[in-house]
Amino acid sequence: MIMIVKSAEFVTSAVKPDQYPPPQLPEIAFAGRSNVGKSSLINTLVNRRSLVKTSRQPGRTQLINFFVINQAMLLVDLPGYGYAKVPEAVRRQWGPMVETYLKQRPSLRAVVLIVDIRRTPGIEELNFIDWLEANGVRCILVVTKCDKLSKTQQKQSIIKISAELGIPEGQLLRFSAKTRQGRDAVWSAITQLTAAEVPAHD
Repeated sequence: MIMIVKSAEFVTSAVKPDQYPPPQLPEIAFAGRSNVGKSSLINTLVNRRSLVKTSRQPGRTQLINFFVINQAMLLVDLPGYGYAKVPEAVRRQWGPMVETYLKQRPSLRAVVLIVDIRRTPGIEELNFIDWLEANGVRCILVVTKCDKLSKTQQKQSIIKISAELGIPEGQLLRFSAKTRQGRDAVWSAITQLTAAEVPAHD
């Protein structure tokens, strides 16, 4: 399905539930390591250069940021994880902040978990996938920065990532912000969960 984005607007930033917008529209959250290309993925999906601010310095997103798309759904940018230079106090705050959102948000339909095709997923990704499954949150897996590798290298990396995560290769959506590869496939996965009402997790 080709998604036509007519409007994309920033709504608010939040650190706790009473700062979230009302849960009236279905939401898709985006998660991944710092510097994995999360902001670029969202900007490419919505055809905007800087709806989500990108930074060369990982770990800049320290709030939960909400964006409304076509007045029909919210995309939610979660803080990146796994970046050592972020102060320890900030890292300790992120975990409970993100977990609270994921557990308590009734309008959440799925989490897009992003991994860099050039990096082998680690314990953080495995734990995150297990946590989502245990809490009944659907997961869409997107492999970013595919333009950095040749097609042969891409295939080798997909095989390795698939094995590491225990996820079938066909469930890994290849994406490149530079070439826009995979944009329609990611939107198709998202709209399958937002076009019709999907039961919210507990």
